[in-house]
Amino acid sequence: MCGIIGIVAENQVAQDIYESLLMLQHRGQDAAGMVVCDVNGRLHSRKSMGYVRDVFQQRHMLKLEGSYGIGHVRYPTAGGAGKEFAQPMYVNSPYGISLAHNGNLTNSGELAKELFFAEMRHLNTDSDSEVLLNIFAHELAKQKAIKPMPEHLFQAVSKTHIRCAGAYAVITLITDVGILAFRDPLGIRPLVIGVREGKNQKEYIIASENALFSALGFETLRDVLPGEAVFIAKDGSLHSKVCCINPMHKPCVFEYVYLARPDSTLDEISVYKSRMRMGKRLAAKILKDYPDHDIDVVIPIPDSSTTATLQLARELGLEYRQGFVKNRYVGRTFIMPYQEERKKSVRRKLNILDLEFKDKNVLLVDDSIVRGTTSKKIIEMARNAGAKKVYFASAAPPVRYQNLYGIDMAATEELVASNKSVSEIAKEIGADYLIYQDLEDLIASVSEGNPEIKEFEDSIFTGNYSTRMADNYLEELEAKRADASKIVREQS
Repeated sequence: MCGIIGIVAENQVAQDIYESLLMLQHRGQDAAGMVVCDVNGRLHSRKSMGYVRDVFQQRHMLKLEGSYGIGHVRYPTAGGAGKEFAQPMYVNSPYGISLAHNGNLTNSGELAKELFFAEMRHLNTDSDSEVLLNIFAHELAKQKAIKPMPEHLFQAVSKTHIRCAGAYAVITLITDVGILAFRDPLGIRPLVIGVREGKNQKEYIIASENALFSALGFETLRDVLPGEAVFIAKDGSLHSKVCCINPMHKPCVFEYVYLARPDSTLDEISVYKSRMRMGKRLAAKILKDYPDHDIDVVIPIPDSSTTATLQLARELGLEYRQGFVKNRYVGRTFIMPYQEERKKSVRRKLNILDLEFKDKNVLLVDDSIVRGTTSKKIIEMARNAGAKKVYFASAAPPVRYQNLYGIDMAATEELVASNKSVSEIAKEIGADYLIYQDLEDLIASVSEGNPEIKEFEDSIFTGNYSTRMADNYLEELEAKRADASKIVREQS
């Protein structure tokens, strides 16, 4: 779920990268970083733990000189938490390569052994991003080019695709050469290209989302294709090639439910319109399953459910009300590392408007239910505010399986829907009635935006994983993601 950004321009790019990272902050709150390259081929970098505004102070920005660079906001999905895991990551051979990565490799353990025993490359962390960086660097070194040309870069990406399994959207900076971006053969994680006219050359941006483009004067050019590599030389020339056999377009459907900004368009699908359609279809299901409902008012749990809720209320012919006031300075509870921290944060994040709940039958709408922690606390708040009945709707189907592709949801046993029926989940979170979006309706809501895409990555709902994985990968990931394991690692 991390956010990545790369820019090639005529003049200094640090300020544009900084502003881009601010607009991608929702994709990662653990750490932020940037590296730029100047006219002399020297790299200037800054990365640390924390929010973008805290990592980059004025004294740092003044030192970040260069006309092309990359940036990253981190949401920890593999590896631990700490400054050493902040990106972009760097290797000095060949050429000096920096990498920003969004996603997860599902065979990183096997690759780490290959890198050490067969290719004699040392890894400083257990991050799959560092594994990916070294795989690509090794394959590029094998091209034996004093100065790499596009064909050398594309061949290295082709070999990387063969060796790496999982989901990855990647932007690399190759020192004194340019930036190279590539996307996994299924296009699970998003990557979009934008362009603007400079005085003497076209300037390009590549990022996880295109919502930030217009603020910087860029226009969306297109999405990076599944399996495609896009190279932008430091002189602004653009080269691209699909670097795998039989790519398949299978983007992550949860991007449209929760991860992406509503003002983004990913794989030619508007996130905003997708969420409107989710609300419309969810309303139809409520009317079908509960035609004699006694709902008085519909209230969203801000922010990612707001669009769906507004459309749902309209379809039901009910009042839409803002029943919660969000503290904008508290991060997304979904991506906070521990259960106890998430519980405490819910009440700090949301303040309730009692007048919208008192003596009413309230339908609360959220984008999804993962652990159930937030849902349970919010329902409790609604009852304390005087609600007679509290109904709950999810714009997504039950989340029953752990995510392998860049979303650190939880260990399976910590997912509230992993081993419970809908009625049992309703009892667990304290709802009088609970309704989930059907998977078919969710897929239809998204695919309507781009009928050319026939399948979506939906394994968190189905358990049908789209890529190969190493032996025992699921079991090992399960152990790593349990809250108890995270606490032990951080205390050691």
